[in-house]
Amino acid sequence: MKKIYVYTDGACSGNQHETNVGGYGAVLQYGEHKKEVYGGEKNTTNNKMELLAVIESLKLVKDTEVSIEIYSDSAYVVECFKKKWYINWEKNGWKTSKKTPVENQDLWQSLIALVRSFSEVQFYKVKGHLDVSKTSDLNKWYKKFCTQKQISLEDYKYLTEMNHLADELANKGMDNNR
Repeated sequence: MKKIYVYTDGACSGNQHETNVGGYGAVLQYGEHKKEVYGGEKNTTNNKMELLAVIESLKLVKDTEVSIEIYSDSAYVVECFKKKWYINWEKNGWKTSKKTPVENQDLWQSLIALVRSFSEVQFYKVKGHLDVSKTSDLNKWYKKFCTQKQISLEDYKYLTEMNHLADELANKGMDNNR
């Protein structure tokens, strides 16, 4: 089965303030082919941008019979799928365990529908903004990542570099909306 790797990031300057700007960025990779995507909005939140990074990436993948691995520094996105929060949200009429409305319901519904349209989608949490030149930090976060998936240190460095690129693209998306 073909495999596509997706590295995503969202950003928001002035998060939680009335006037702010957000951006999202992603790198999609299939073999040697890479595609970069980015965008942004005014008056948004970091969580919305994290969701949009994944949504806009998946919209670009036309073959639904592929395996997709998504690498994100957003616990908000990754934990939802790893812990299957969305199943209870749907059962409970889009309410959280605390009986409050799920934030960003429209985006979650879009993302969940996209994820369900593919044969296989796996989410992995990566450490954002990791300086790979600091060996002790790199080794610490590499070991932590390997509790999710066993990969080589070189592969971990590469996915960290791709996460940095997604962050740069998110910043570009913000800059285009200033």
